[in-house]
Amino acid sequence: MIEDAAVAEVSLDPIRARMLAELAEPHTATSLAARLGLPRQKVNYHVKTLEQHGLVELVQERRKGNMTERVMRASAAAYVISPAALAAVAPDPARSPDRLSARWLLALAARLVRETGALINGAARAGKPLATFGLDAEVRFAKPADRAAFVGELTDALAGIISKYHTESGRPHRVIVAVHPSITEDADPPAKEQQS
Repeated sequence: MIEDAAVAEVSLDPIRARMLAELAEPHTATSLAARLGLPRQKVNYHVKTLEQHGLVELVQERRKGNMTERVMRASAAAYVISPAALAAVAPDPARSPDRLSARWLLALAARLVRETGALINGAARAGKPLATFGLDAEVRFAKPADRAAFVGELTDALAGIISKYHTESGRPHRVIVAVHPSITEDADPPAKEQQS
């Protein structure tokens, strides 16, 4: 989870992003240059920048002739840029309180990424597991009225479950439920539906 704006900027450079993808497997600057079709000196420059920002790590150093060859790899299997990296312009649920708006959903998703990322980073530093749960499902609605009824029933059911288990003591947990049109790669964007 990238929470620092400077690290986010470094990772978003197109050449460096390609390097991070290639460095899922360990490489030297020479082998990485050959894979990317770039001069080794240019690769060295970018790899050093990635290393300074904690995005790549040294796996091994080995002698090759009169020089030392460094074998590097990405420091994570995947990277996500937290909205915290752009805190001044990050979506905020408090600024878009309409529960039926796409901006509200985006703000909730941004908060989920920011908070979960902070928890993942904290758990990794502490060397402790993190208890989370995610549920992903797809449902098809015949008409907008069915979607509205589904949202109403879901809201009532969730409110009942929350009131059953909520207590004033204990560690708080956030529950986020989202309903949005699915996106398929070969389909047209969903047509604008009338609200019911």
